[in-house]
Amino acid sequence: MALTIDLNCDMGESYGAWTMGHDDDILPYVTSANIACGYHAGDPTTMRRTVAAALKNDAALGAHPSLPDLQGFGRRVMDITPSEAYDIVVYQVGALAAVAASQGARLHHVKAHGALYNMACKNRELATAIAQAVRDVDAGLVLYALASSVQVEAAREVGLQVAQEVFADRTYQDDGSLTSRKRPDAMIVDPDIALRQVVRMVTEGKVESVQGVDIPVQADTLCIHGDQPGALVFARAICAGLQQAGIGLRTIEPVSRPAP
Repeated sequence: MALTIDLNCDMGESYGAWTMGHDDDILPYVTSANIACGYHAGDPTTMRRTVAAALKNDAALGAHPSLPDLQGFGRRVMDITPSEAYDIVVYQVGALAAVAASQGARLHHVKAHGALYNMACKNRELATAIAQAVRDVDAGLVLYALASSVQVEAAREVGLQVAQEVFADRTYQDDGSLTSRKRPDAMIVDPDIALRQVVRMVTEGKVESVQGVDIPVQADTLCIHGDQPGALVFARAICAGLQQAGIGLRTIEPVSRPAP
């Protein structure tokens, strides 16, 4: 069987007069788009335009819900309850689902953003609340979750399909978590180093932590960040490198898709 991976990118993160990322340039290289829903970035017009651009490029539509933190871009930890997490995810996924429906389309997946994502990787109650929110909005949605984290377990327990996510431009800790962005070694900025990490994750199911320990991972979907410096060069290099390694790009196929 040929090796394939879904390539996802966080998008639609502009807001009002503020522009973030290189969405139009990067969309041709990805198979899935995680679109901000207004809490950490994005606004109704940006959501509509990003959905349209993703559809034009045959990228699967995903909601990218966050903590309510525009000023901090959703990257500051907040002390929220599982009930509050459930509500903010339902609200944001529902909003983007409506934008997609207005263009004759339907959401494919959900991926939490920033601090909400990282909190849910370690907090089982929070992870369960997020997964239940996604399932209650649309049981056919795929949840994108950090490989081998409690997010994966929680999603499976509520009956959601899960795509285990790995990162090209982030480093890992011994416990499988992503290195905090507060540290200088959090990001991988050299495309060649990133590509070597990705190819090993796909072909061997392993990634080396910053401490030098091999961690087992399942690589269903690969994230690149559209807001990092040189994002377009990075995206092109990753796509070309995957092709040279015999790894194809393919959107995650939903196992079941109940009628809306």
